Order: sequence, then C-alpha cells, then structure tokens
Amino acid sequence: MSELLVPDAAQARISIHLLGKQDWEEQTAAAPEAWKAAAGLARFTGKAGDLALSTTVEGRLADVLVGLGDAGPASAMALRALAARLPAGDYRIGAMPRQIDASQLALAWLIGGYRFARYKQSPETGAARLEAPSSVDIEEIRAVARACELARDLVNTPANDMGPNELEAAARGLAQAHGAEVSVTTGEALLEAGYPMVHAVGRAADTARAPRFIEIVWGSPENPVVALVGKGVVFDSGGLDIKPSTGMRLMKKDMGGAAHALALADMIMWAGLAVRLHVLLPVVENAISGDAMRPGDILPSRKGLSVEIGNTDAEGRLILADALTRAGELSPALTIDLATLTGAARVALGPDVVPFYTNDDILAAELAQASSLVEDPMWRMPLWQGYASGIDSDIADLKNDPDGWVQAGSVAAALFLQKFAPTNTWLHCDIYAWNPRGRPGWPQGAEAQGIRAIYSVLKARFP
Repeated sequence: MSELLVPDAAQARISIHLLGKQDWEEQTAAAPEAWKAAAGLARFTGKAGDLALSTTVEGRLADVLVGLGDAGPASAMALRALAARLPAGDYRIGAMPRQIDASQLALAWLIGGYRFARYKQSPETGAARLEAPSSVDIEEIRAVARACELARDLVNTPANDMGPNELEAAARGLAQAHGAEVSVTTGEALLEAGYPMVHAVGRAADTARAPRFIEIVWGSPENPVVALVGKGVVFDSGGLDIKPSTGMRLMKKDMGGAAHALALADMIMWAGLAVRLHVLLPVVENAISGDAMRPGDILPSRKGLSVEIGNTDAEGRLILADALTRAGELSPALTIDLATLTGAARVALGPDVVPFYTNDDILAAELAQASSLVEDPMWRMPLWQGYASGIDSDIADLKNDPDGWVQAGSVAAALFLQKFAPTNTWLHCDIYAWNPRGRPGWPQGAEAQGIRAIYSVLKARFP
C-alpha cells in the first residue's frame, strides 16, 4: 500500500484539483475549455463526491476535478474514495482549500487504497499513485497507513487462518521488528500465572487453539508506562449460550481489539515515543465442548473478585478484566483497552463512530479534539454509576451480564471493566472494526477505528 504514495513520481503527473461548490461557481467562467467540457459531461457542479476527468486533445488524462461540496470545513478523509475511482497513473495535488491538511489528504489516499487480496484471485491492474505534497512527513504517513493495514489484515483473515497461534505469531513478528520483548503464557499455565478468567473462557477450544496471554514490552524503564489491552477472541460462538447463525457470521472479527492494540503499538514504537509500552493481549476462542464454562458458574479473577456467569456470550469483558488487572500492577500513567465488546455500542452510535469511556476529563477533551482533527470519529459515553447496581450478583462480587432494566449494554460493560481497571487514567474503546457496506475507499470488511486519534494524543503527551 505504501507504494501508492511517492516522494517524486517518475512520470508526468496528472493534476488533482479539489474544488468546493462555491469555488467552482466562481471559477467556471475563467476555467480552461477542457475543464468546462469535462464538467459538462460529468455534470460536475462542485458537489461533494463529484468527479470530472479532463483530457488533452490527444485524449490523455490531464486534470481531475474533485467536488468538496458546500462551504465549510472540507474533509480530507472523504477523499479516501479518490484513488479507487481514478485510472492508473501518477497524480499530484493542484488546487486545494487551505483548510485541508495535506498530511491527512496523503494519508486518506493511502488508507483508501487498501485491498485485502489474500484469498481472491484478481487480475493485476495498475495503481493510481500520488506524489506526496512537499510539506508532509511521508515516512510517518506510510507508518500510520501500514499500521492500519496490519489491523485490517488481521481482522479480515478468517478464524481458520487466524487462531491463537497465528495471532501470537503476529505479535511476535511485531515485537521482533521493533526490538521489543515478548512473553506468552499458554493453556493450563494460565491458572498458575493468575489469569483464571482467560483460561475459563478459552479452555473449551481444541488444544491446538489453547488460550494464552501475550505481553509485549518496549521502551526505556525510565519512561512512564502506557498499557495497551486488546480483546483477542479469535472466534466467538457465544459458548453454551450459542449465538444464532446471523450473529456468528462476523465473529472472526472479535479479535479486533487485539489487532488494533498491535497496530497502535506499531505506531508508538515506530515513532519512538517516550513511553515504557506494555501490550497485553488475552487471546482465546470461545468454543463449545464438555469443558465449556456454563451459565451460573462463578469464576475467580486475577483481582480476587468473584464473577457470576449470567451469559457465556459476554466473555470479552472476562478476559479483559484479567488483563486490566495485570495493567494495574504496572503502575501505568495511562491504560487503554480496545475491544469489539458490545452490539449495544452499534445501537448507540452505529458502525462508524467509536464510543469511548474514560475517568479522565482532560484525556476526553484531548481525544475529542484529535478525533476531529484527524477525522477518526469517536464520541465520549458516560460511566453512569446509576447503572452500577445492575451488575451486582446475589452470590458473587459481580456478574458479567447486566439486569434487563439497565438497557444500556455498552455502558454496563464499561462499568464492569472499571471494577478491574487501574484507578488512574483509563480509556475504554468499544470498537466495531468493520465496514458493513462497501463503497470506494471503504471496502466492506475490516476497518481501523480510533487508533489514529489515540496516536495523535499520545504523540502530544509523550513526544
């Protein structure tokens, strides 16, 4: 994907002109005749999504007119679709509104060029390449795009090729690439190491797909600790509370939190941020066998709290609980967990916007600002303590499924995690990691969500 953005294209470049509706109306009279002709054929008016291709008298593509819509802040990420809509060739940016960030535009081009081609045979075609604007850090843009590609590749890969072993291999490969240390605790050893809920959720899987806890450590011990926790359920059948077939169809993506944690770690380590990074990945398959955990079971946890199992399909919060407890033992300055945790999050905010929860108002403000600047949509949700009694249990310290009256399933899951999270700054992101509809620049399938905004905050905090 990085080859789609080049510092200096070798061939003659085709100019891309980004024009708002008002820009086009003001420039129409003075526009070249070729532009007018192309605009007439394409019914180009400068409306968002409009595209017109202007050619030379010999029929070669010379200029591309791209509509940005009405006056107001122009979206760089909306241009993700552009590379997929243009013929192969070398392009450069011509006219562009000042409010568009050139770095975000170049990143949009790269992210929009993503394709998952591991399994489907398709003919080789040329690519649309963009000459990076001179003002951008092309290596950082490539690094961020590469990290997003890593997350999407891991999520798109089906569970038969992305089991616990393969996810561990991806973690080891990333650690090796950045000179980080990695340790893995697997199977029955989880009990001795103090991860009883990770073991309980994953023990029903085949021994070749045994549960494990992966920890990557990078950076100077003198730096503040940042802990990244990622939910790594490589496939979620629902357990004995089995999902219907429609609910199980996309459960290969239930390790999306782990994929996002690895991708964010890739950005952090590439940038050399001044942190002591710990990446904590509880990795399991929530399978069904005679050894599966049952509704009504009461599980011990690493923190010492007992958890009554009301629903075996609310397993993600169980493995995250042990991982968050481990994070707290590291005295972190900041703990971030990423998880494809609840369907309720989609009901609240849909597939595109990531709900996040935090106990730190300053972090929330920083994240909201970064989300807007880098166009990585996130929205703060409340840790509403009025719902906390909904996860009380009569016979254990708490239960993993809330009472029906709570209704707010994503909030209840966050309140459950808060019982185990470090008491200092903590951020929980209930991601979807998926595009449910395909369109140019946003192919149906895995999506990297929230991590560009988080990376922006971390860069500012730990330069």
